[in-house]
Amino acid sequence: MYNTRTFIDKFFLVIKGLCMGAANKVPGVSGGIVAFVAGFYEEFIYSLQKVNGKAFKLLLSGRFRSFYRYINGTFLSLLIFGMLISYFSISRLLDYFLAQKELFVWSAFFGMILGSIYYISKDFEHWSKRTITAGLIGLIVGISISFLNPAKENDNLFFIFICGIISVSGMTLPGLSGSFILILLGNYVLLLVDSVNALYDTFAEIIIGDYSFTSNPERLRTLTILAVFTAGSATGLVSLSHLLTYVLKHFKHITTAVIIGFITGSLGVVWPWKRTIFKTDTFGEFILDSNGKEIILNYERFFPDLGSSETWWAIFFVIVGIAILLLLDWYGKVRKENELSM
Repeated sequence: MYNTRTFIDKFFLVIKGLCMGAANKVPGVSGGIVAFVAGFYEEFIYSLQKVNGKAFKLLLSGRFRSFYRYINGTFLSLLIFGMLISYFSISRLLDYFLAQKELFVWSAFFGMILGSIYYISKDFEHWSKRTITAGLIGLIVGISISFLNPAKENDNLFFIFICGIISVSGMTLPGLSGSFILILLGNYVLLLVDSVNALYDTFAEIIIGDYSFTSNPERLRTLTILAVFTAGSATGLVSLSHLLTYVLKHFKHITTAVIIGFITGSLGVVWPWKRTIFKTDTFGEFILDSNGKEIILNYERFFPDLGSSETWWAIFFVIVGIAILLLLDWYGKVRKENELSM
């Protein structure tokens, strides 16, 4: 199956990586939803699960081709390649639109998540007392997370490691946004802004032969934090994939019901009509991050004014978001029909 991908399949894998990367960047949106709706969630989880002791033995013994095949390397490398491209292109474009047309961006994401709920639910025919209970639990947890208040920033290295494990959940668990979880844990700016900036600055200095950062305790501390966070993310990615592989294998219907409930509950996070609450000091002045931007504390949600033209444009973008998911559904059906006819 994995070795018979056409050029078009490989191209769309990169596109899916682009979408996952963009989704993971936005607080409230989960890259896992993209994987689930685009139909490669189980392959993604099972491929990550192959990063285990056997894989490392193959790698250390120099059997690179066997290692590549074992971990489904073509699939993972194309997907990760798309995510990397996204980080330096689409996610930057997304940042621009969030700054200029925030309401419309959130509306499109809200529509996409509405569409994903329909997409996942329409073919699920296994509702029972157990799955309904599981769905309700997922719904309650999703709603609860939506309205939690963020904690204070914490740079304890053990806590940073835990943040890494939890933040990667956005890639593996549909509906759970890793970026939003980092906001709740109080470390979004520290880990996704300050640490990344420190790494960029360090690379830029190394390229021009400047190694003065080695005597800068603050820079070294920030780089250490990034390294621990990365280690936690890698640990979380592999360990969660092993757990999810087991869960999907033994409790697939219950897991799907939980995901449906959880994604539905997470709609509160991406509700388009909200005011951003920024962190302020004791004098009411905005506290800025290392980029000179205000630090997000939370959101105040409200119902839209139906008499405003902006509201109707936002509703239009909700419909666009739903349409994107319906197009994905259509593409999936066409692809299946083509595979059956071959």
